[in-house]
Amino acid sequence: MSSKWVFSGSGALSVLLLAGVALAGDSAAVPGLGGATWHPTWDLDLGLNSGLVSGLLVLAAVLGAVAIGAGLLAVRSCQFLAPRSVLLAAVGVVTVFTFLPPLGSADHLSYLAYGRIAAAGDDPYAESPIEWRAGTDPVAGAVQPPWQDTPSVYGPVSTAAQALVAWAGDGSLRLTVWFWQILCGLAFLAVALTLDRLTRGDAQARARTWVLWTLNPLMLGQLVLGGHLDVISVAFAIGALAFAARRPAVAGLLIGAAVGSKITFGLFALAILWGLRHRPLPQLARHLGIMTLSGLALLVPAHLWSGRHTYDRLEAAGGQVSLATPWRLLTNELDPVFGSVVRDVVGPVAMGLGAALAVLLLRRLQGRPTGIAARDTETASMVLAAFALTTGWLLMTPYSLPWYDSMVWAPLALLTPTLLDGALLARLFVLVLAYVPGRVVGMSVQVEELTLGFRKSVAPWLELAVIVTVLVWTCLRRKDFQASTVLHDDEQRRSSATVANDSTPARPTE
Repeated sequence: MSSKWVFSGSGALSVLLLAGVALAGDSAAVPGLGGATWHPTWDLDLGLNSGLVSGLLVLAAVLGAVAIGAGLLAVRSCQFLAPRSVLLAAVGVVTVFTFLPPLGSADHLSYLAYGRIAAAGDDPYAESPIEWRAGTDPVAGAVQPPWQDTPSVYGPVSTAAQALVAWAGDGSLRLTVWFWQILCGLAFLAVALTLDRLTRGDAQARARTWVLWTLNPLMLGQLVLGGHLDVISVAFAIGALAFAARRPAVAGLLIGAAVGSKITFGLFALAILWGLRHRPLPQLARHLGIMTLSGLALLVPAHLWSGRHTYDRLEAAGGQVSLATPWRLLTNELDPVFGSVVRDVVGPVAMGLGAALAVLLLRRLQGRPTGIAARDTETASMVLAAFALTTGWLLMTPYSLPWYDSMVWAPLALLTPTLLDGALLARLFVLVLAYVPGRVVGMSVQVEELTLGFRKSVAPWLELAVIVTVLVWTCLRRKDFQASTVLHDDEQRRSSATVANDSTPARPTE
């Protein structure tokens, strides 16, 4: 069986399993949304037990990872799906997912609670969902443990989007969730369209974006069916990269929106600066001036609206260390001895290590071809920098969850193949498994022991292995890198020749 059909079959099965678990309704993976309504979001309320749900989600993750690996092999051997088929499949999956209840966490309920509070004219940065209206609101009161007492940590642009959705939902939890899912689905498709436009002139690069983003079962599951706002931030950030070289006003608005939704997306602003660095100083100053004013035109009123408490909780959350990161191995040993001071130190150390890794990656990737048109060197340079910066941060941050990886996978889709594809796929796969079934409630004792055991005792070591692999790759001899680049260029020339000799050169083969 060809890699293309393994990609298609495994991906389809993965998506069907995810959809099936969501359709089944309230479970250890799917937060309940209350009584059924005539309008979406819809589910069957089958009451599946946590063991079955976890098994189905693990199988979906395995099939999703197999699909991505097979898809990369198919692209490398020039086995492409037809663009029309990709479009129909992506729109179809996203549409189905938007009608189903989100799974894998209860974060979407927190988003909507913050939006509900903001839409009512109150402050989600100062008041927790359980405090607001004494926890009796049908939307804000639905927030799940352990986040019921937590005010918002998200930027004002995210809060504005959440407030808009909450206003449209008009107090109906299911309707509000549906509108949020639609917004996430549209953002996912916007990223897919942007990646497709950037690679339109290269059939192989275009097909790579389909595998790593558009039809990626793991990303679809985390971002669309999972309903995570990271996909909205990614849409703004990738849009900013696409416009930055030629449309500074548009790029400024988009990067401002990205930073205003989640502050870590400021890394994309640094990537834009890197890509423009070779411009003459007067031209660079004018370009950056327009971009800055455009961004401030969005961010200043957004912060005036969100108020002085916007970043209060963000500072308090700085010492968190998630269970599946390698840093947890360190804090588990040192916390009993030194107390909270360990976590105060881990954050700055991780930031420094992330910056160092980003520099190593950027040096290693400099001059490497991308899927972007050769004449668009500035955008290509921005993409390389965005990938290096986000990967450095993501691998070294003490607090990381599966959907955080989306900020890396979007620029990764625009690069040419390297060992990093496999390393980052391994990281994402491990994190997805580590957070099965997703909620902190509803698990049997056996499922809780198994999933927490993997999350605490296995995942950190596997994530550390990924970091070591990436570090080794950055230190490979330059001539090895050049040889791999020449090999890829040779494959690209053969691919172009094959397409040129085909009777329908403008379209990849079925």
